Amino acid sequence: MIKLIVGLGNPGKEYERTRHNIGFTLVDELIRRTRSGGKKKQHLSEICRSRIGGSEVLLAKPLTYMNNSGLAVINILEEEEIQPQEMLVVHDDLDLPLGTTRLRMRGSSAGHRGLESIINTIKTQDFPRLRLGIGRPGKKEDIVKWVLSPFEEEEMPLVSGMIEKGIRCIERLLSLGPQPAMELCNRTEDQG
Repeated sequence: MIKLIVGLGNPGKEYERTRHNIGFTLVDELIRRTRSGGKKKQHLSEICRSRIGGSEVLLAKPLTYMNNSGLAVINILEEEEIQPQEMLVVHDDLDLPLGTTRLRMRGSSAGHRGLESIINTIKTQDFPRLRLGIGRPGKKEDIVKWVLSPFEEEEMPLVSGMIEKGIRCIERLLSLGPQPAMELCNRTEDQG
């Protein structure tokens, strides 16, 4: 059972609408929709207690910057007595086309620095993650600039659809479990 949802991103206004902050964006939308209790700064994160699909969950946005996300995550897990398998990490993914969602129950970091920090700090890859596709730039050397850039206006319908689908996946994960959630989340839109 999921007790903690961690959205990955970087704190600060300059990063707010960037591709790298799509995890923060999804968590902010969950907070808005669930009319959760107020946000607090605690456990090196901005946190909010919420109720989603009948489940009590802690929503968190680490304030440690992406590459040090593990520091905030281990603080939350230890202080709140949550096991890694009870945590869902929501993050951007360069290797998925823009608008694509993928839910996995465990796995490597696949080069994502935020996930790498979490895995190295909590000493396990055994936790669920929701990957949100941001696409990849044309040239490899443009990656840092790409992830720290805002979405283009014409990309916003795909971004909004991805956030919507991500939230439905989370609701299904909390109410029905991993398999039904993966069936929804990992389905491409042409499959219905």
